Amino acid sequence: MTVDPAHGQLPFLVRLDWGLDGARAIAPGTSTTVVVDVLSFTTTVSVALDAGIDVLPYPASDAGGVDHAVAHDAVLAVPRSSAGPGDVSLSPASLRAARGIRRLVLPSPNGSTIAAHLSGSGRGVLAASLRNATAIAEWITAQHGPDGAPVAVVPSGERWPGGTLRPAVEDLWGAGAVVVGLLERGWTSASPEARTAAAAFREVRAGLGAQLRSCASGAELIAAGHPHDVDVAAELDLSRCVPALQTSVFRDVSRPPQGAPRRA
Repeated sequence: MTVDPAHGQLPFLVRLDWGLDGARAIAPGTSTTVVVDVLSFTTTVSVALDAGIDVLPYPASDAGGVDHAVAHDAVLAVPRSSAGPGDVSLSPASLRAARGIRRLVLPSPNGSTIAAHLSGSGRGVLAASLRNATAIAEWITAQHGPDGAPVAVVPSGERWPGGTLRPAVEDLWGAGAVVVGLLERGWTSASPEARTAAAAFREVRAGLGAQLRSCASGAELIAAGHPHDVDVAAELDLSRCVPALQTSVFRDVSRPPQGAPRRA
C-alpha cells in the first residue's frame, strides 16, 4: 500500500488512525503500536491476562485456527454466536467463567486480525481497552519517558456486511483514553487525530457505561444477548495488565515472568 507521507502524521509522536491500513500508515518509525478493540477483542485479552491466560491473536478469516491451537497447546475460542454453556468465545464474560486454560487462540475480524498482521513487525504491539488504558499509558511512559518515542494508537473499528471499515465510537473512546493517559503523563506531541480521540473520551468519561450501552456496537451486543460483555468493557481502569505481543503471544509485561525474582 502506497501512503501519502502526510498520512503518517509526522512529526507528531502520538499518532492515531483506524484499522490495519491506518496502522500501516502511522506505525513506521514508531516504537509501539497500541491496538484498541473495545467490543470486544482487547477487552477480552485484558480479562484473559488478568486470569493468567496468554492469548494468541488469530485472523478470523483464516480457517486454520484449530491446527494453530493444537500446534501451540492452546484452546481455540469459538464464535460468540455459536458458543454453548462452558464454551470460551470472544465474550469476556465467557472467560470469567472458564477454568483450566493457560493459552487461548482468540480470533476476531478486527483487533485480533490487526494484531496478528503486526506480529513480527519489529516494533512493540500492545492491546488496550478501557479496562487498562491508564496502565498502558503508564507503561509506555515508563519505557520511553514523555515524548520519548513515537507511538501509534489504532482504533480497530468494526466491519459493514460488505467488509468495509465501520469506524466504531467505542474504539475511538478507548483510543482516546490511552491518549489522555499519555497527555496526563507529560506527553505534548500528539496529532490532531489523537487529540480529537482524547476529547471524545473526556466527553463520555463520566457516563461511560450508559454511553457504551447506547452506542451502535453496544446496542448490537445487548440485542444479541450479551449485555454482560458491554458491562465488562465499561470497567474503566479496573485492570493493571499490559498485554504485549511476544513471539505472537500476548503476555502481561506488567508482571515479572514466572520464576523471575521480584524486586523488593
